[in-house]
Order: sequence, then structure tokens, then C-alpha cells
Amino acid sequence: MLVVIPAYQPDEKLKCVVEQINKQTEYPIIIVDDGSSAECQPLFAELENIATVLHHDVNKGKGRAMKTAFSYIYENYPHDEGIITVDADGQHLPADIISVCNMWLDNRDALVTGSRRFSGKVPFRSRAGNAITRSVFAAATGKKVYDTQTGLRAFSVSLIPTMIELKGERYEYEITQLLHCTRYKIPIIEVPIDTVYIKGNESSHFHAFRDSWRIYKIILMFISSSLLSFFLEWALANLINLFIIEQFTALSTTWRTLLATGVPRVLSCIFNYYLNRRLVFESNDRNSFWRFSVLAVLIYGLHYGLTLFFGYLFGPSLFWLSMICAQLIAYPITFVLQRKYVFKYKKKDIKE
Repeated sequence: MLVVIPAYQPDEKLKCVVEQINKQTEYPIIIVDDGSSAECQPLFAELENIATVLHHDVNKGKGRAMKTAFSYIYENYPHDEGIITVDADGQHLPADIISVCNMWLDNRDALVTGSRRFSGKVPFRSRAGNAITRSVFAAATGKKVYDTQTGLRAFSVSLIPTMIELKGERYEYEITQLLHCTRYKIPIIEVPIDTVYIKGNESSHFHAFRDSWRIYKIILMFISSSLLSFFLEWALANLINLFIIEQFTALSTTWRTLLATGVPRVLSCIFNYYLNRRLVFESNDRNSFWRFSVLAVLIYGLHYGLTLFFGYLFGPSLFWLSMICAQLIAYPITFVLQRKYVFKYKKKDIKE
């Protein structure tokens, strides 16, 4: 196993982490000085006796620091080795590091993480932030990961080319790793570890608002395209209903509903497909269009039936409410089916 420790403005806790790992294991250690100040350089120089230290001239972010270490490892170590990333602030105990490594050795095709249970005295921002991210991540991917922000992770060196290409230069890079694993069906195995916060986690460089937004915006891209498509379809349907259908009073309720929902649905589906393929799922699979089209027809049938049903309940004057009720039922189903069957990924697409 190879230990990667990204470090920015570290203190003596980094020295303690490295010495404990070196004492209890034989793992090679690669530290990345992510543009720390001159005051930190004596510490890095001292650690060069027991670890490899790489340097950034300026601060580039935790994600970029890990990618720098990954590149170095890929060029200098066998590809059947494993990597474990460890934080520099002393939050990961040697026993937990070893437990995660041992789990990876038994599951070399997986991403193995050290999962904190957030028991005991945990800063509110850490407890609340992880709870919110955990819930949003589960809704967006269908995969439950208890600790989405843990920095203790192990995976194969063979995955490095893919890991380097993943988007993200700072803390959002870690959530991108998890999203990648859910897309390509890479198992995520969580190993329970102790939750350690030293002096309220005051040494952490994680900024609650700024870095949480970087994380959440990646996840919310999964949801935003559906919302935009919904509002486009809802607006078009009401425009058609107001300016066109009202002029053709001889049409039956069934045909009025079919016209008011059919045209907007086709246009919103094209819009939704483009957004999901290019921005959300980032898929290059051309066959996804045909799967999307089949799904769109099936969902349209469901949506049409629901709109007709609510139309009878609410009456023509509340057509807008019928549309909203139908969408609230149909869109979650649409999203799940798109994620699972339309924009699906295969393990063979991963670069090694």
C-alpha cells in the first residue's frame, strides 16, 4: 500500500501522523506540500527522511495535490499496488488506516472508505454538513454512502488514469470520486472508523459555505435539468392551453389534454436529453438517444393519464394544477429510470 497525504499549512500533527504510520506499517508515504508558506518548509524537510515530499509552488487545492501524488505513483510504482489517501490533521488513526487497507486488499476492485459515525462531541457544521450531503447524494445517485466527505480512501493504482481525469481541484474532487464510482458500478465499501476532531477541527481548511457549494452543485446538476425541463413543459402547456385550445371549444377533453401535453412534452424531452447527456451524465453513448426516446414515450403515457385524471378532479380552470400534480409523480420515476437504464455506464469504459 502507498500512503498519500495532501498537506497545506500543516503543523506538528502532520509529523505525528507520518511517524505513527511509519512506525506501525511499512507503507511508503508520499506527502504533497500544496503551496504551504516558508514557515512550514522545515517541517517538510524533516519529513523527507521518512517520506517522499512533493511540492506545489502555490496552493492549488486538495484535489490537485492528490492528482500530483497519483501521477508520481503511477510513474514509479507497480500498477497492482493500492493507494490510501490520509488527511494531514490527525483525524485518521493508524489502526483505522490499517483497517481500510486490509479491507481493500480483500476487495481490490472497490473504493474502500473510512466511514465516520459522527458519535460523541462532533462540531455541528461537520455533523449537519455530512447529513445534508448524504441525503442529497442518495437522492441523486440511488447509492447510500454514510460519510461522503471522508478523506480516508483506498483504491487500486490501476485506476489512477481515470482518477486524474476526474473534474475537481479542491474539496469537490472527493465527491466527484464517489459520483464516478456510482456511475461505473465500482463498489464503494465503507469501513467504520473513529470520529476524531482535534480542538473543534480548527486546523481544517474546509470552508463550510464555499466548499460545500462546490460539492452540492455537482450533485444538484443531476436534479436541475429535470426541474428546468419541467418548467419549460409546464409553461408551454399553459401557453397552448390558453392561446390555442381555448379557441377550439369543439375539441373533447381527451383531445385537448393530448394536444396540451404532447407538444410541450416532445420539446421538453429534447431539451432534457441534451442537458442530461452533455452536462449531467456526460455520456458519449449515442444509443442513449433511442433508450431515452422509448422511455419518453412510456413516461408520456403515464403523464398523460395522470394529467387527464387530475383534470377531471380539478376541472379545466385548474389545468395548471393538474400539470403540476402529474409532474410531481412522473418526474421522480423518469429520473430514476434515466439514471439506471438510459445513461448507464460500463466498467470497460474506465481507463486503466
